Amino acid sequence: MGRLKVGILISGRGSNMQALIDACRAADAPAEIVLVLSNDPAAGGLARAAAAGIPTAVVNHRGFADRASFDAAIDRGLRTAGVELVCLAGFMRILSNGFVAAWRDRLINIHPSLLPAYRGLDTHGRVLADGGRFTGCTVHFVRTEMDTGPIIAQAVVPVRPDDTPDSLSARVLEQEHRIYPLALRLIAEGRVRVDGERATIDGAAAPDTVLINPLG
Repeated sequence: MGRLKVGILISGRGSNMQALIDACRAADAPAEIVLVLSNDPAAGGLARAAAAGIPTAVVNHRGFADRASFDAAIDRGLRTAGVELVCLAGFMRILSNGFVAAWRDRLINIHPSLLPAYRGLDTHGRVLADGGRFTGCTVHFVRTEMDTGPIIAQAVVPVRPDDTPDSLSARVLEQEHRIYPLALRLIAEGRVRVDGERATIDGAAAPDTVLINPLG
């Protein structure tokens, strides 16, 4: 069985994309990145991907009359590249219900909170405003409702008394760079099973602070 072909959608610098690229360079990596696609031609992650020898593409959302036609162009690009799994890595566009349905259980995202808590934006500021003691990040399969879907992995980050949104964001991002490659490996190795709205993992041992849903 060949390596799983992965496409990454980005809108910015692509730090999570870089973590996935680095993981896929390992000799035993079960996945390979065959396309990095951005909606923004100025996205810094495009240069990072090109430097790693990964094909890149731009589908500028400003050139489309509606979301459906924009998503259709993205879909064509992914399928032409032979993509089997799509990873969202800072992709700042809402995908249409049709696109999400077409890639159901083959489309994953990383979010900077312990979902289902703090869906949406400004997660770190909201955690601090609420006096939260812990936060973290989540890798999940994408569903039509924003920041929902079966959870593959989460990492827990304690909130410090002197934290600001920026300092908390930086520590959460470190954990994002750990669990996104882990989640991709688990999927590529065929160890993730989706049953309704729950993802379970076969035979996976999680590092400290990382939470997964084991089978049985």
